[in-house]
Amino acid sequence: MTTFPGSPRLLKGAIVGVDKMNPLASIIVFQYNPDTLTRRLEARSSGGGEQSDRSEAYRLSGPPKETISLKIEIDASDEVDNLNPAQLISGIHPTLAALEMLLYPKSLHVLANAILSNVGMLEIVPPEAPLTLFVWGPHRVLPVRLENFSITEQAFDAALNPIRAEVELSLRVLSYHDLQVTHPGYGLFMVHQVMKEVLATTNVFNSVQNVGAGLKLF
Repeated sequence: MTTFPGSPRLLKGAIVGVDKMNPLASIIVFQYNPDTLTRRLEARSSGGGEQSDRSEAYRLSGPPKETISLKIEIDASDEVDNLNPAQLISGIHPTLAALEMLLYPKSLHVLANAILSNVGMLEIVPPEAPLTLFVWGPHRVLPVRLENFSITEQAFDAALNPIRAEVELSLRVLSYHDLQVTHPGYGLFMVHQVMKEVLATTNVFNSVQNVGAGLKLF
């Protein structure tokens, strides 16, 4: 299949797991960008309740709580046509496994904690998930926590490997309210907010021009 040579290159969305202890990070590039993406923002406020001070009605305690929901499709048929050996052997298992591992503690950490528990260690530090990034274009690279997802496997090969699936993802955006200053996700979110503030300022200029043009009609 050929494309028009002058058409712009389409950026692909992705979910990236960054683990300093594992250089082979989980990278899930969306084979097909979803047609829709749902974002829900909930104000994080300290005022406005029944018993709160009226002067605190607009007081914000931090950035809004934001969740992102989307559905991605994974299909091994394109890879099979290109004779990708990994896809021929295991279907889309590797892609699904990379996504699922964002919710699994590393097995080495689990075994180490089990050994510490058996020798009487009283305080065991729970394993930490990798820094997970939601990448959706240059203006949206966000630290997120994968809250939950559902996988619908829709087709299988002769060895019962899944070769087509839909995955519904629910992501919780982690802001500077959730992370320590020294965490790399803290800086990433701050960059995201500053970019959003710049875009909002641009919209103000556009709105003022539109309002001025409308007033000239009267």
